[in-house]
Amino acid sequence: MKTKIFIAIITVATLISCSSNKKSNQEEDVHEEDPVEGVVILNKNQQEALNLKLGNFMMRNLTTVVKTNGQLEVPPSSSADVTAIIGGNVKSIKVFHGDKVSRGQLLAVLEHPDYIILQEEFSEVANKLEYLEKEYERQKELFENNVGAGKDYQQAKSEYNTAKAKYAGLKSRLQMINLSPDKIEEGIISNTVNILSPINGFVNDINIKVGSYADAKDILFEVTDNSAIHADFMIYEKDVHLVKEGQKVHFTVSNRPDEELTATVFAIGKEFEANSRAVHIHANINEKVSGLISGMYISGHLHTDEKFTRTLPNDAIVTEGTKSYIFIQDNEALESKTNDEHDGHDHGTEEKADAHTENDEHSGHDNDSGHNNNREMAFRMVEVIIGLKDDGYTEIHLIDSLPKNTNVVMNAAYYLLADMKKEETEHDH
Repeated sequence: MKTKIFIAIITVATLISCSSNKKSNQEEDVHEEDPVEGVVILNKNQQEALNLKLGNFMMRNLTTVVKTNGQLEVPPSSSADVTAIIGGNVKSIKVFHGDKVSRGQLLAVLEHPDYIILQEEFSEVANKLEYLEKEYERQKELFENNVGAGKDYQQAKSEYNTAKAKYAGLKSRLQMINLSPDKIEEGIISNTVNILSPINGFVNDINIKVGSYADAKDILFEVTDNSAIHADFMIYEKDVHLVKEGQKVHFTVSNRPDEELTATVFAIGKEFEANSRAVHIHANINEKVSGLISGMYISGHLHTDEKFTRTLPNDAIVTEGTKSYIFIQDNEALESKTNDEHDGHDHGTEEKADAHTENDEHSGHDNDSGHNNNREMAFRMVEVIIGLKDDGYTEIHLIDSLPKNTNVVMNAAYYLLADMKKEETEHDH
């Protein structure tokens, strides 16, 4: 009886020992199948869910981007303040605010007694000048023939030259206020003066009313030629050295935030604004756009220092701490994982061979289906150094060289990193 009990105890101990050895072997197998560090493996469903895209490095022209703002302006030659030159009362106004006008077009009519006085004075001088000219010619002839006195000749010459100068001065004044000296000499006197537009453009401001008195220094109208409008940007001191004539600026206008326009730099200011430490740069607008008005606020960015370099889309790059990474396809990691799984299967399932044989018909079908629906791909995280960024792309500097046709994940890099971190966390637990 004691002998039988002793044999039973030895048998139980042996079974426990075998069970412990099997458990230890299984743990070692599981450890061997742990994911490779820095590698994430996705099945077909995961790839489709992320809309995963693969591609290669792209060579692109990237530039340094300088942000800027400013407003639309017209050159001094395309903007005019219209004055009366000689004051008068407003008799009529011939235009409305916003009207398009041509050079020489009538804007308003002024009237004042001073206009009549000026014309009378001119007419008197014109008539007197004719007499003084004839008297001067007569005295000159007598003096040259030693018949007349030199004193009479000098007096006639002086009076003639004085009248001639006064005639020229009055004539110029009349022409400045758009009165015809020729008509006045014919005796046609006008009690009104026409105010004409000095340029082609649009009437931006009207500062007079009918019946009001307009002084010579008052601005009656403001006329602007918007066809010559250009972009006036402000560039701060730290970026001035990057700007050159001929560069392109992309910008938007405040009332058209969704429409991007372009302009080409044609002039750069040579002095800083006192308060902002910025200089003005002037750029011609490349598109023909209606509705642009001087003074509109604009915001844009300037592309400088063009550089042909290796790039990837921004979504292909992920940052962790101070380092940047990309993901590349790694077939070797996938093959290594597959081999590990096969080895584990050979060592761990020999005792279950009969059970698998009995279920070959069913399990074989399931495995084939799983293989078709779970085409796995492995991606390895690679550290890179990033450079310039422009238009959705980033410059890439490789720390370690990669094969020429390396497949790079072009999007969803952030999600790949998150998935990899999740696997590492689960493994740690």
